[in-house]
Formats: sequence, C-alpha cells, structure tokens
Amino acid sequence: MADYDVVIIGAGAAGLTLAHRIGQINDRRDPPLRTAVLEPPSGPHTPPPRTWCYWESGPGRWDHLLAASWADLSVIGPDGGEHRSSAGPYVYKMLRSADLDAHVRSSAGDGVEFLPLLAHDTEDGPEHATVRALAPGGDQVDLTARWVFDSRPPGPPRGGRTHLLQHFRGWFVRLPEDTLDPSAAVLMDLRPPQPRHGVAFGYVLPLSGREALVEYTEFGRAALTTDQYERALTDYCEMSGLHGFEVTASEQGAIPMTDARLPARIGRRLFRIGAAGGATRPSTGYTFSGTARQTAAIARALELRRVPVPPAPHHSRHLAMDAVMLRALDSGRVSGADFFARLFAANRLGDVLAFLDGDSLPAREFAMGLTTPVGAMSLSTADHLWHTLRSVVPAPSRWSPARWGIPAQWWNPARRPRGVSR
Repeated sequence: MADYDVVIIGAGAAGLTLAHRIGQINDRRDPPLRTAVLEPPSGPHTPPPRTWCYWESGPGRWDHLLAASWADLSVIGPDGGEHRSSAGPYVYKMLRSADLDAHVRSSAGDGVEFLPLLAHDTEDGPEHATVRALAPGGDQVDLTARWVFDSRPPGPPRGGRTHLLQHFRGWFVRLPEDTLDPSAAVLMDLRPPQPRHGVAFGYVLPLSGREALVEYTEFGRAALTTDQYERALTDYCEMSGLHGFEVTASEQGAIPMTDARLPARIGRRLFRIGAAGGATRPSTGYTFSGTARQTAAIARALELRRVPVPPAPHHSRHLAMDAVMLRALDSGRVSGADFFARLFAANRLGDVLAFLDGDSLPAREFAMGLTTPVGAMSLSTADHLWHTLRSVVPAPSRWSPARWGIPAQWWNPARRPRGVSR
C-alpha cells in the first residue's frame, strides 16, 4: 500500500490550490484522500513571497483573500496617450502568496499534511510512484503515492522555436500622501525605452491612496541585472510622477514565454502542474488562471476516482496564435510597444482580456487581429506555418533508382562493369 493517495511537490500557486480542492473533496469523501504537500525546509531553497495577478468575471474563490482589485484599467501608449476603460465583465485581482498559503493550511483538514522536505527525484511505477526527498537534517526520505503532482520548474523545454522570458522587478512603495486612485490600475505603460527585440513596459497597481506595486517588465531573450532593474524602476517612477516614496518590499522573477509544448503527463502516475505543466499563457506570462483550470479538473477526476490527468489549460488555437506573436516579437518584425498599444486602443478592454484568458471566439479574434500590424503578423503567420509543416512532414528521402527496380550498374558507376558506358 502506498504511503499516500496524493503527493504534491511544491507549495506555490499550483500546489496550494490543488491542496485546497483536495481538502474540500475530503469533506464529503470517505475515506479521505491521504495527501502530502512537500515544500523545501526554511533555507536557500525557500521561495520568496510572490504576488499573483489574474482576472475573472463575477465573484471568485479567493475574493476574501485579495490584496486589491480593480474594475477600471489603463493602457498608456509609447506616445503617452492613455486608454482607460472598464474591464467588464472582468475584474483584475491581486493575491499575495502568504495570504493564500495561510488560508490553505488552516482549511485543508486532517487529510492534508504539509511536510518540510526537499524533493530531488521521482520514479514512476505500475502501482505507485516514489518521491525521494531530503529532510531538514539531510536524511533521505522516500514517499510513495498513487498519484504525484510536481509543480517544480522543469529544465529548459525541449523543442519549440522561440524562447523568451518575461522578466521583471517590482517595488511596493508608500507615498507621503494620498495621490493614487485605488479604483483604477495601469495595466501596461509602454513609455519606457524599448529593447531591440521584445517589449518593455511598466505598470502601477494601487493598493490604497498612497501604496502601490510599481513594476518594470520586459519580454526578451535574457534577464537584466538587479542594478539595471533598479535604474529602470527609478526612471519609470519619475516618468509616472511618483516622488518621495519609501520602498517597503520588492519582488523579482522571470517567467518562460515559449512555443514549446510542456507535457503535463510524464509517467503512468507522475504529472506536472502549474507553469511546469503548461499553465502559463505564452503570450502574456499569466499563469494563475490556467493553473486554476488544471487543479479544478484534477480534483474532479480524483473525486470521481478517475485517472487525474491535468487537461491542457489553453486551446491549441490560442497557442498557435501565441507562437506567431512570440516569433514576431523575437524576430523584430513588429514593435512590441506598437503592437500592444494598437491592440488595446482599437478593441474593447474586456474583449482583449477574454482573448488573453482563452474565452474569446474565432470571429472576435480575427477582428482583433486586423487591428494589429497586419503585414508583419501575416508574414510571421506564414513563417510559423512553414516551420510547423517542415517539422511535422518528414523530408523526402534521397531519390534512389533502386526503389524503382533500376539495376545498380545502370546508375552507380562503382557497380558498373569495366568497358560499359551509359
């Protein structure tokens, strides 16, 4: 018998949301699912506090934990022109990892354990999978489970043609007086100097009249140094009219943006979830909504005693469009600042958010595509289709006359008898 029904590796967004859903299943299931959540002991492997942003329509599962939310959003173009409107039917939301962590631990129930173990290896098996981990003292611990869900970041993805990073650094700032409008957030400000490939932008998410998260972000091939981020943030705060503030905390990170496919199932009883399992939307870097869809489907399968294969969190149609956009940015065919400025200025904000979260219909997507740089995007689409065809259709083998029954001495000089010419 396995030690656990479920082992979850990692207590980030994916691990916590899955543990929470399993706790809810256990409230109505007999016997409960014996679940272990493995998280690194306090030390160098402990992840820093994180902030997750996402949007959804109507009330949400985590609304009582939100740090802030905004119904109105602004996008500022490279020329300083501001496009502000309601995000309806969506609300943009911010959730802090510490708040989600505390809530899940307090509500998960007796069937869910949080263990301070650093997982370093997994092994699949016909009846159960094994997770090998290190305890705080360095002792080896092996756990077996019917199902293992691994949310650890995988190595560099195999395949794919375009590999960018959404890399960023943000400051939580406190201003000397109330100068911010907490009802509206700047989603994307494209005024910062632009890189040769990709796009750079800032954003301001007010938490109150005098507190906000101010962030500088790039989509590019390589991350910056901390000093470079600090200079960019200083310049952006100056550009945004933020003065005399105190930095109370900071965050920094990088999210892969790639057209490579990340398989969620890696064994008979081993699965990847969250960013590791393809939950990140390649064109935006947003992961929380895709993770929520994955973990909800996994929980339903567990409750119905089915094989809990995480579903694809994004439609293949949207992944193909994302691949085209990433290629256009990376190749320099389009200016990222111009692309996003035109997209948001020419379309209703709610429609753009619907597309970015996979809720849009093909007709609306086609109409939105016509508001972007059509020539450059058409060229990138043709480029992507050609590359896809070349990768799926095997190249024809070298033509061989022998395949048609032609004697070798007729076409191969090395096999031709002396004195015989063509």
